[in-house]
Amino acid sequence: MTNSWVNWAGDQRCTPSTLATPHSTDEVRELLSSAETHGQRVRVAGAGHSFTDAVVTDGILLDLTKLNRVLDIDRTTGLVRFEAGITLRAASDALHEHGLAFPNLGDIDIQTVAGATATATHGTGAQWQNLSAALDSIELMLADGSRVELNAQTDPDGWRAARVSIGALGVITAATLRMVPSFVLEGIERPVPVDDVLADLDSLIDDNEHFEFYMFAHSPVAMTKRNNRVALPEQPRGKALDWFADILVSNYLLDAMCKLTSRQPRLVPLMHRAAAHAGSYRRQVDRSYRVFASPRLVRFTEMEYAIAREHSVDAIREIKELATKFDTPMPIEVRWVAADDAFLSPAGGRETCYIAVHQYRGMDFEPYFRACEAVFNHYSGRPHWGKRHFQTADTLRDRYPDWDRFAQVRRRFDPKSRFTNAYLDRVLGPVG
Repeated sequence: MTNSWVNWAGDQRCTPSTLATPHSTDEVRELLSSAETHGQRVRVAGAGHSFTDAVVTDGILLDLTKLNRVLDIDRTTGLVRFEAGITLRAASDALHEHGLAFPNLGDIDIQTVAGATATATHGTGAQWQNLSAALDSIELMLADGSRVELNAQTDPDGWRAARVSIGALGVITAATLRMVPSFVLEGIERPVPVDDVLADLDSLIDDNEHFEFYMFAHSPVAMTKRNNRVALPEQPRGKALDWFADILVSNYLLDAMCKLTSRQPRLVPLMHRAAAHAGSYRRQVDRSYRVFASPRLVRFTEMEYAIAREHSVDAIREIKELATKFDTPMPIEVRWVAADDAFLSPAGGRETCYIAVHQYRGMDFEPYFRACEAVFNHYSGRPHWGKRHFQTADTLRDRYPDWDRFAQVRRRFDPKSRFTNAYLDRVLGPVG
């Protein structure tokens, strides 16, 4: 048996010296002691849904998926304590039993709580911040095995650094998040011409709690999604309808079309127009987390950038036009989030538009992604920390006003560079 690790997309892999799955914080401490003794670096893997090499290491790789318990629930305050390795879906199921829910979620919920927050994973909604903003406190284990509890009162700078840390400060072993009472969402999906969406964009964003859309480069039609709270009982769809809509059409059919066009690129424009029209009016009324997220079975790699909201229309138009020059069968996805104050949050200090581009598995992504990144650079874009980009510490430093404050916290918590790897050395620079 080898100590091999591979991410969800299948395009990041490594063979660490030790691939460990601790069942307790005591076991985590023992592994960190071993790393200290042997001078090894330590990285932590969540669900493997990042597209970067953020966890790739030849040292010790910790898989925290066995640290997956709900430790405490306070229904009065909404504060819930989780172990770091619980997935967003498992957490949502457990919360619902106690009448609580995440205030917002992305369209995928297989990530771990620690991994999703540490990379600033987000949903959509102009009044909603990314997932890490729901954190109330974080338990961090340092290289010497000591544990620190970080919150806004105990260590303000440490707290603002740890909320989005990319695993650079230590091992997150537990976290307390502030939840909200369970709620029902009405999700409405319908095709709308892209030009109409962009002409009325501010109203669509501000008049809906959660608005997003995706589009294909060669189609004039966008598939819009509006999720809003309703005072209705949940109305789960039947299993047959769920399978048809979420598995057959959104996954199997898309995957088949992507496979075909990856072999016959000349069919990409036709596929785009067909895919855009394959979506029709859909309405879903159900528990919030069932409406927010849906299955993702098509394997791809992704780049996503955060730009200031005021540049949304111009940037969306540029990316759509640019995408027509490349043979990608995959869609472009657009979402919005509110500003927050985590030091390395891509939405830090500004209302934000996220634009994501994708490439199907096995296809050459680099020319397309580099061209898109040039557009995002023009708008001082900040990359999603879990998705592909070609930035370095030198190119990123000026885009984050609190960059140096994060670096100071990193030196304080990890003075021996125990929690770094080639990726962090590249995008954050050396610890010292």
